[in-house]
Amino acid sequence: MQRKVTKAVFPVAGLGTRFLPATKSIPKEIMTLVDRPLIQYAIDEARAAGITEFIFVTSRGKSALEDYFDLAPELEAALHSKGKTEMLEMLRDTNMESGAIAHIRQHKALGLGHAVWCARRLIGNEPFAVILTDDVIAAETPCLQQMVEAYEETGGNMVAAMEVAPEKASSYGVLDVAEDLGSLVKVRGMVEKPSAEEAPSNLAVIGRYILTPKVLDNLNNMKAGAGGEIQLTDAIAQEIGGDDGVYGLRFRGQRFDCGSKAGFLQATVAFGLSRPDLSEEFSTYLNELVSSQKAAQ
Repeated sequence: MQRKVTKAVFPVAGLGTRFLPATKSIPKEIMTLVDRPLIQYAIDEARAAGITEFIFVTSRGKSALEDYFDLAPELEAALHSKGKTEMLEMLRDTNMESGAIAHIRQHKALGLGHAVWCARRLIGNEPFAVILTDDVIAAETPCLQQMVEAYEETGGNMVAAMEVAPEKASSYGVLDVAEDLGSLVKVRGMVEKPSAEEAPSNLAVIGRYILTPKVLDNLNNMKAGAGGEIQLTDAIAQEIGGDDGVYGLRFRGQRFDCGSKAGFLQATVAFGLSRPDLSEEFSTYLNELVSSQKAAQ
């Protein structure tokens, strides 16, 4: 029986330069997708997967992340006095129990592998998840929950994977597949940001991982890889062929790259249309907008 995954690492130390000037004063993870910040989507997904300990790897200027999950007594009292119970319940969903979230500083931007390594003392000798908040996934069963269910059968290390166009492989870590088991694949190799000609497949790793503590041991001795950064992919790849092995899960759902402006806008439209309280008015507006653009052409 596999040890349960109860800890998750959230690397949130990035500067979010692609969203300047907004990120000059607020962390990118606080930017709202419809009416919830990106970090809330990640936390909700982790909770659904059974995560009870949340480790934020942060940097200077990220205090708003700490405040967001804290109690807001004055605001709660105001909502209560006005009888706004729905808003009050929504607000309380953002509260986290004392001690549930730990904050670790990454003092230098040395890559994703280094960010995860910074959390090593809090992870200890347990399997753990890593969630990248830029990757927002719309799914009936949350992506990390799908992975936890698969992990209970396989153990080892697991990455979320999706098929991408060959010309986009250079933006991802790409899997070299040893055995295709359907939704699961057994991994023979991992290549970080290969050219289209060098990519071993079009199955790309996206920002969800379940990892064994051996990956942390590998990170202890890691040197800079692609882009001059310490790559998490390289540390995971060292476990291929070992006792635990590495698996990829073709998750069921749609991934949005909210680290890019175009991806963020696409996610906003998709999530807005999926909301019962917004979909009718929003879809009417979008249809009118498309019709007016076609007429102008």
